[in-house]
Amino acid sequence: MQENEIQVIELQMMDRRKYYPLTVLSGFMVRGILYPFSLIKTRLQIQKGHSIYNGTFDAFLKITRNEGFRGLYRGFWVNSVQILPSLGYISTYESTRTFLKEKLHVNNNKIRSFLGGGAASIVGQTMTVPVDIISQHMMLLGSRLQKDGRKSVNTKLASLQTIEVSDEMKRTRLGAVMSIIRNVYKRDGILGFYKGYWVSLVVFAPSSALWWFFYDTYCGVIASFAPLWVPHLVIQCLAAPLGGVSSTLITNPMDVIRARIQVEGTKFGETVRILVKEEGVRLVLKGLSARLVQSISFSFFIILGYESIKRWSLLEEHRSSVRW
Repeated sequence: MQENEIQVIELQMMDRRKYYPLTVLSGFMVRGILYPFSLIKTRLQIQKGHSIYNGTFDAFLKITRNEGFRGLYRGFWVNSVQILPSLGYISTYESTRTFLKEKLHVNNNKIRSFLGGGAASIVGQTMTVPVDIISQHMMLLGSRLQKDGRKSVNTKLASLQTIEVSDEMKRTRLGAVMSIIRNVYKRDGILGFYKGYWVSLVVFAPSSALWWFFYDTYCGVIASFAPLWVPHLVIQCLAAPLGGVSSTLITNPMDVIRARIQVEGTKFGETVRILVKEEGVRLVLKGLSARLVQSISFSFFIILGYESIKRWSLLEEHRSSVRW
């Protein structure tokens, strides 16, 4: 290994009793920090044109003004259940990388990362989609208050919601969640909780595979010209947002289609026709700014936590061989 080449910390090099609990804790903290961007992105993707918000910053201002700061975290506790699927995701990613190296003798890190990221996304999305659907409906619930000029915004926001949740049910998180679950089941049956599953795979499996591929690629590129005194963790934290930008730009149109399908319950072809009619070529940019902010921030914090945790979880015999 060259002196500045970044060593990948493999699963067998870590104490899993430390690694997995710390990964769950880190994932929860990152979701808490970045959830507002996810909520804003979803609302921008679901709205028709600029009927409610004119962009990411405008959405932030209107949400905080009309719904208070808590409005940015509407549906957060439902969404946080995705911590469990995320554990399945990272376990699949690490296990796939190990299997490819030890059983199939695939030593190219970029190929292992690409295939591991794709496999991890399939497992993660299978567990995540039902929670995602409920969470997206929660994100579209506006404030119960209808005064001080708020009525027009809340009315427009309610028009995007295909499931009616009474003000009485909105008074508690559990009441709103149960109302959404009942309505989704009544409308579409058990398959309603997997509406858009295949399009989610089409979005997230390539996105995940590309993210890990670009991450490893940018790590190598940056490490090749970075001074030797630069910590590897710094290089990795620079590479992660670049990987997030690259994968987001490629997959954004499909993510818009996925969000519409899951909220409105329409079929893929019909959704594409509606979006093309509403947005035209702007479809590729719909919600992109919020998604880029989310992806850049998420990539940075996830890798900061992920790579730090891997170092903290190293078995004693490997500590001296891994550079911070």
